[in-house]
Amino acid sequence: MHRELEEEEEAVPVEEEAGISDGSTAVSRARKLLFRRMLVGIKDGRFFLGSFYCIDKQGNIILQDAVEYRCTRQSSPFPMEQRCLGLILIPSSCRSTCHIGSSLHEHIISTATAVDCYNE
Repeated sequence: MHRELEEEEEAVPVEEEAGISDGSTAVSRARKLLFRRMLVGIKDGRFFLGSFYCIDKQGNIILQDAVEYRCTRQSSPFPMEQRCLGLILIPSSCRSTCHIGSSLHEHIISTATAVDCYNE
């Protein structure tokens, strides 16, 4: 069963996990996400890839072993920079996208193209 969860590629509406309408359903869905790789995009164009650690009622997400990815100048030989951050909290107000079990490269390229690296 664990292997099946790892092989899934899906975008998960994390806001539903924080909902309090049906607590037992939200908790069981959140438990299924624990320690899975999560890619979170924020409004300024950066991405964070890490293991899902928890979410609170407000929708704030904590990732562990997180790595930040951000666009640099397109003329640079390396258009993406990365840095290791460790344990981070991503406020729901900053979050623009959230993907579980998805390819990092696929989502960074598609979003970086759409955002055009901060509209240089």
